[in-house]
Amino acid sequence: MQEIKSIYFIGAGGIGMSALERYYLRSGLTVAGYDKTPSPLTDTLISEGADLHFEDNPDLIPDACRQPDTTLVVYTPAIPADHKELAWFRNNGFEVKKRAYVLGQLTRERKGLCIAGTHGKTSTSAMLAHLLHQSHIGCNAFLGGITKNYGTNYLLNTDSPYVVIEADEFDRSFHELRPYATVITSTDPDHLDIYGTKEAYLESFRYYTSLIAPNGALVVHRGLEMTESLQDGVRRYDYARTEGDFHAENIRIGEGRIIFDFVSPFENIANVELGVPVSVNIENGIAAMALAQIAGATAEEIRTGMASFGGVDRRFDFQLKTDKIVFLSDYAHHPEEIRKSLESLREVFAGRKLTAIFQPHLYSRTRDFYKAFAESLSLLDELILLDIYPARELPIEGVSSQLIFDHVAPTVKKRMATRAELPAIVAQEDMDVLVVLGAGDVDTDVPMLADLLKKKL
Repeated sequence: MQEIKSIYFIGAGGIGMSALERYYLRSGLTVAGYDKTPSPLTDTLISEGADLHFEDNPDLIPDACRQPDTTLVVYTPAIPADHKELAWFRNNGFEVKKRAYVLGQLTRERKGLCIAGTHGKTSTSAMLAHLLHQSHIGCNAFLGGITKNYGTNYLLNTDSPYVVIEADEFDRSFHELRPYATVITSTDPDHLDIYGTKEAYLESFRYYTSLIAPNGALVVHRGLEMTESLQDGVRRYDYARTEGDFHAENIRIGEGRIIFDFVSPFENIANVELGVPVSVNIENGIAAMALAQIAGATAEEIRTGMASFGGVDRRFDFQLKTDKIVFLSDYAHHPEEIRKSLESLREVFAGRKLTAIFQPHLYSRTRDFYKAFAESLSLLDELILLDIYPARELPIEGVSSQLIFDHVAPTVKKRMATRAELPAIVAQEDMDVLVVLGAGDVDTDVPMLADLLKKKL
């Protein structure tokens, strides 16, 4: 990387890519790139100095990025193989790497604190980054969401030896990392369009554990269906909500607050309060606190950081919280994520009517898990089900939201709807606790829906 003067990002508007762009902008390199569509995030990146465009056209690549010996090209796995700009770089002798490769280099230069798992990665890594950032340890962080505390998905501290990174299993990207310490939150099968089988998915996590540094640490959720392959000297811990090496005791939930005592092999911490009080964050917080202790944060720093953590955009992102109406959005898009999300809301808002607007993400995920989706969504009182958000995929014959709809429990009031119908539904009907679920584009409707609900109040 010493000779690199410019970096070109293909898929520049992705949340993970944008953190790297900010890192290299701060490092004084020329940053340019392509994305399919403009967004508030790309607008911000352009204002910070990135040269971005939105047409797949090699002629639009700036002169500063046309020298193979001084330009690194970074792309996301979601970019199609026939992408014209990607083909131009490959045909002209450029070094072309996936985003995961660059993150892997960072874990070789610093001590990587990595969060892996089917779900919980963004919330847990953002929580860990906040704990370390406000401690005497500090950290660098490359996150998969915009933190409420900092308004960014990237933190820089040149004096800290640590870098916090989400270890993404999609396309086996996390195999590029070399963690110093890592959490594995969950191994519920996902991305079967990539892995093919549950067994191959679990094998990828086994291999990932073999990459932990010999003097490092693994903190794994108790009871996961996976095997491990640890190098000599790797410390191994487990955790769960109320059992394991790291766990919670004396949990108190009420009046919009969650407080518990953190039990740890290093040092117990009494009266930890969650800044984002949803019960799923008890386990996320236990995992984040475990790595923070391994990195050297003190008990008081951890207690203060947990209480002041403001959350992440689209992760239990409360837009409105009153006695009459609660409205939030959550990125949950896997059946197990949805189950945990809804169980958390049931626990915190016990006795209230729970309604969800759900937009399935990917045809392949819907095909593979439609019965599991229906089972999780059956925890609702009401379901408003949208069409599938295709993302990188073409339609699959016979696969639609109807597959989920047909298997939701009859006790749930349910309907199919389009995004265009949502304003009328939300404006006309009585809502108590309403959550928007999914990883697609329905989140862009959240501010508008929030305004409608505020007017109703």
